[in-house]
Amino acid sequence: MIEFLREPLAFTLLAAVLGLFVGSFLNVVIHRLPRMMERDWLAQAAELRGEEPPAQERFNLATPRSRCPHCGHLITALENIPVVSYLLLRGRCRHCDAPISRRYPVVELLSAALSGYAAWHFGFGLAALGAILFLWAMIALAFIDLDTQLLPDDLTLPLLWLGLAFNLGRTFTDLPSAVIGAMAGYLSLWSVYWLFKLATGKEGMGFGDFKLLAAIGAWLGWQLLPLTILFSSLVGAVVGIALIVLARHGRSVPIPFGPYLAAAGVLALFWGESITRAYLGSF
Repeated sequence: MIEFLREPLAFTLLAAVLGLFVGSFLNVVIHRLPRMMERDWLAQAAELRGEEPPAQERFNLATPRSRCPHCGHLITALENIPVVSYLLLRGRCRHCDAPISRRYPVVELLSAALSGYAAWHFGFGLAALGAILFLWAMIALAFIDLDTQLLPDDLTLPLLWLGLAFNLGRTFTDLPSAVIGAMAGYLSLWSVYWLFKLATGKEGMGFGDFKLLAAIGAWLGWQLLPLTILFSSLVGAVVGIALIVLARHGRSVPIPFGPYLAAAGVLALFWGESITRAYLGSF
């Protein structure tokens, strides 16, 4: 079995199929984790006021079963096959005909494509496993931030420690570079945050962005942080200007920065070292 998985095509296909099914789970995480956090905040606030926490049904990543948000129809196993079910149902609930968000197949396909590419790019081994876990986390964080402008500690902090753990064996970089990357990633955006706040009196970004860049630094090392910040800033600036000009997005309306950091982290994971070498070689 191990020898079969060492074949690049077999390993790539297996990773892509696994990524497709994990993408379905990531949709659950994207939808439910912010609501779980909100419930915890309400319960904590009630306790601080000396009140009994509000009675609520059990709600986590496994319970209750997935259901249509419009009519409450419970989603069956046959209606929950990644991408296939969406196509067979023509993007609508079988019970009430309400539209199903395109977000679901997009996340599933993105997870499958990135997982398969990571398997092909790194080959069978620990680096591919680490890269796939990193990519799944980036997908979940990017879409959660798009929806809620939150980057949950429940994802960013374990991601940071996992990056350091993988680099104990120099999987992506050496451990000192990973530790410095985590510190530099956090402190760089923390410094920008306070400089912007002192200059304008406003908050330019959230603390979750600091932790996400720290996690990226822990995985890829401090050497790729400048490239990651440059990529995320360029993409964020282009998208922000496009939203203001084309979509009449108000300048005072905040734009989540997490998706751009996540996209830059993915680019740095695959091509960061080659881009950096090519840039330095031009001098």
